[in-house]
Amino acid sequence: MNNDVDYNAQGVLFNIQRYSLHDGPGIRTIPFFKGCPLSCKWCSNPESQNPHPEIVYNQISCVHCGKCLAACPEHAIALSNPFFIDRDKCINCGHCADVCPTGALEIKGKTMSVEQVLLELKKEENLFRRSGGGVTLSGGEPLQQPVFARELLKGCKEKGWHTAMETTGCAPKEVIEDVFPWVDLALTDIKALNPKIHRENTGVDNTLILENLMRISFITKVVVRIPVIPGVNDNPDEIRAIGEFARLLSNVDTIHLLPYHTYGQNKYSLLGRIYPMGDTPVMADEQVEPLRDVIESLGFQCHIGG
Repeated sequence: MNNDVDYNAQGVLFNIQRYSLHDGPGIRTIPFFKGCPLSCKWCSNPESQNPHPEIVYNQISCVHCGKCLAACPEHAIALSNPFFIDRDKCINCGHCADVCPTGALEIKGKTMSVEQVLLELKKEENLFRRSGGGVTLSGGEPLQQPVFARELLKGCKEKGWHTAMETTGCAPKEVIEDVFPWVDLALTDIKALNPKIHRENTGVDNTLILENLMRISFITKVVVRIPVIPGVNDNPDEIRAIGEFARLLSNVDTIHLLPYHTYGQNKYSLLGRIYPMGDTPVMADEQVEPLRDVIESLGFQCHIGG
C-alpha cells in the first residue's frame, strides 16, 4: 500500500462545511464532492448529482439588471424561460455569475487540488485535536472521484486526523478496496432492500451497493444510516429487513434512522428543477420511535437523526 500522497491530484467540490457535529465523532469539517450515481427523489443536495460545476439562480436576489443576458455566449438566459436559464443551452461557463452584481447567479463546483483542500482543512486542526474530530468526505458520492478521495484521505491520515466518509457504496469493488483502508469510519446509507423499490426511488439497482457494504464492513468500522421515507421504507417490515441485513455486516453496532425532511427542497428551483417528492409531509422524530424499537430489538444501538 503506497503511503505517499499525491498533493497535485484534483477533484471537484461544491462546499467545505465547518463545525459539523453529526457526521462522525467530535467537531468535523466536510468537503462535499460533486457527482453521484444515484438520483434519490428526496436528495437534499441536488447540486451534488452533476459531476461538473453548474450554475444556480436565486430569483429572490435578482435585480433584473440584464448584465447576465449580455454575458451569456449561448443566449441561454431569458426572462421568458420558466427557470430563467435554459439548461439545454447552458454550458456552465460561469460568465453570467462573473458579472452578476448581487450573487443571484453562482457557479456550484470548484476544481481543487489535494494540497489546496488540506490547507483549508488545516484551519480546524486544533478543533480536531481537542474534540476528537476530523474530516468527513461527503457529497454527492466521494467514490465517483476515487483518486481524489483516496489521496485526500491519505493526506488527512498523514496529519493524524480521523477520517470518515458518507457513502452509498455504489462503485466498482476495486475502488472500495483501494479507498477504504484510509477511512476510519464509514457512514453508509441503506435506502431499501427490495431492488425494485430501490431502483424506482434512486434510479439504480442495489445489488452492487449491498455487496460493497459487506466489503466495506470487513475493512473499517461502519455506521448504517437509514433515511426513513414515507411510502418507501417507513414501515416495520422494511426497517426490520434492513436491520437483518445489517446483522450480516462486520463492525456495525449502531444504526441511525434519519426522518424525511425537506431542507433541500428550495435548491431544486435554483437548479431549474421540480422537487420530486411534491407535497410529501416531513416526518417528526415521534413517528420514527416505533421503528427505533424494531432496530433495537435486533441488538443495535439506534439513534434518530444523524
